[in-house]
Amino acid sequence: MATRRSLVLILAPFLAFAAVDVAAVVTYSSRLIHRFSDEAKLLRFSTNGGEVRWPERRSLEYYELLMNSDFQRQKMKLGPKYNLVFPSQGSKTMSFGNDFGWLHYTWIDIGTPNVSFLVALDVGSDLLWVPCDCLQCAPLSASYYSSLDRDLSEYRPSGSSSSRHVPCSHQLCESSTNCKSSKQQCPYTVDYYTENTSSSGLLVEDILHLASAGDHTLNTSVQAPVIIGCGMKQSGGYLDGVAPDGLMGLGPGEISVPTLLAKAGLIRNSFSMCFDEEDSGRIYFGDEGLATQQSTPFVPSDGKYMTYIVGVEACCIGNSCLKETGFSAVVDSGTSFTFLPDEVYERITKEFDRRVNATITSYPGYPWKYCYKSSSHELPKVPYLKLIFPSNNSFVVHNPVFVVYGIQGVSGFCLAVQSVEGDVGTIGQNFMTGYRIVFDRENMKLGWSPSNCQDLADGERMSLSPKETPSNPLPTNEQQSSPGGRAVAPALAGRAPSRPSNAPTRPISSRFCHLNLLPLLVLSHVLVSSFPLNTT
Repeated sequence: MATRRSLVLILAPFLAFAAVDVAAVVTYSSRLIHRFSDEAKLLRFSTNGGEVRWPERRSLEYYELLMNSDFQRQKMKLGPKYNLVFPSQGSKTMSFGNDFGWLHYTWIDIGTPNVSFLVALDVGSDLLWVPCDCLQCAPLSASYYSSLDRDLSEYRPSGSSSSRHVPCSHQLCESSTNCKSSKQQCPYTVDYYTENTSSSGLLVEDILHLASAGDHTLNTSVQAPVIIGCGMKQSGGYLDGVAPDGLMGLGPGEISVPTLLAKAGLIRNSFSMCFDEEDSGRIYFGDEGLATQQSTPFVPSDGKYMTYIVGVEACCIGNSCLKETGFSAVVDSGTSFTFLPDEVYERITKEFDRRVNATITSYPGYPWKYCYKSSSHELPKVPYLKLIFPSNNSFVVHNPVFVVYGIQGVSGFCLAVQSVEGDVGTIGQNFMTGYRIVFDRENMKLGWSPSNCQDLADGERMSLSPKETPSNPLPTNEQQSSPGGRAVAPALAGRAPSRPSNAPTRPISSRFCHLNLLPLLVLSHVLVSSFPLNTT
């Protein structure tokens, strides 16, 4: 068996010049010299003018130096440019249930000096906006929200030394037609799916504070310039508990944070979100997921990738796959629950109802039609729901229900899907629970793999939490599920397609562990392969 040996070559160029009638033609030739050859040794001695360390050919030291050099070259190829990147306060995301519209949130830091914001995460829209120089904003006092232990923030560009106005002449200003001059500050308006819900204001550029981590490295700070919507006026759901402190759009648009980070060379053009059973999760920029994950391509709309759409070929309830249940679906973390086209919804709900062993009922204030009583104070076994994608890839939703709690425990449950007109549905946040969802924009595909949102590809080797994480106790399941209190309808944060927005690393696998043992393995392989030792 041939042994693969890494060669580091020293070029010794020799130039030959030949005269031509009009211009000189230059020919380059060179000899390749092994870094540990006798010729290279002579060059090193003449250059340094004294003794240099030189390993004996085919000795243990010889192979160890070659392999260490290879490892360094690999790190240069795969290294810091493609580390995982996440918000400076940590990769953790959290849901506050009914209090904040069932979306997932994370803390981010913006500006100089940095100010913290609790932003909703939405893959259905593009712009990052925060309440700013407010004319009409949601309440920011912690006393208004049962889940917070500190006040929310308002961004003031004049208070940040790194803030810059975005002029109407900027390539990301989509409202330039409304400007009186090219130097005017660019206005924006984003309309969202939920009726009469919008954010409007002016665009600014400022620093988003992030952290980066790779194999055998501590967290390092990253300051990334991004475009931010100075949200002066919000409406609809944004005044009643949904995203009161801003929203981070993670869509494929040019103005979204993942796009700006990728174009700056800080990450691969991909990111992941993970949602666990305890209403928390993780977000990583630059994450391409596992090699073993399942995937399906994104589907363009009118030839463009305006949002993340996938094609579902069929739906199954348990082991029963139903005919004529294919549809296109928007994958949207900004939608709390899942919506199916009318005809697909009817087939799915009827099959679920046929298979579930419980009495159908209704719960006032809940939006779902198929709800059931629980005969005990625990959730009974319910059939799983499976989505079939091209190439027989499948996405299994093990628990497609919303649990209703009473005083003594579980009082019932509802199949957490709703119908929607048309042939395009929405895969909402509830279906993503228990998965690491990868939005691979580089290869235009959606990836997924089961995850507890902790062990993300050697994540145990990385310090992925902030030094100090803000304490934000989550409400109990009973608090989340109780119809009492200030109810907020399931959020639909995705950008409305009919009125487009006017706003405008991959983890490094642990390949380099146990370096001290690898030279011995290589030497053993050389000996077994009957390479004679040079004893002269």
